[in-house]
Amino acid sequence: MLNVVFYRTDAGNEPVREWLMELPREARKLIGIDIKSVQIGWPQGMPLVRKLEHRLWEVRTDLGRHIARVIFTLVDGEIVLLHGFIKKSQKTPVVELDTARRRKNKL
Repeated sequence: MLNVVFYRTDAGNEPVREWLMELPREARKLIGIDIKSVQIGWPQGMPLVRKLEHRLWEVRTDLGRHIARVIFTLVDGEIVLLHGFIKKSQKTPVVELDTARRRKNKL
């Protein structure tokens, strides 16, 4: 089983944790269940986890009318949650992917 940690900025903020806290309780619960499944059963593939590019994956959580995505990487046996967002289009928006890339590169 892998450890799960939140990406932390230089200022000590945890953007994914902050994003999660803005979501309704039920959405947080569903996302947490999916992240726990990845933590226990890594490696996993579709439909729960999709590889985006080298060292970047996303956990895909169906919230009914919306789909949540949490982009993560693996570092020294830990899942680092880099970025979370609600997906509104077929393709992962470039701005969301760029945010995750920047955070990954700071690790």
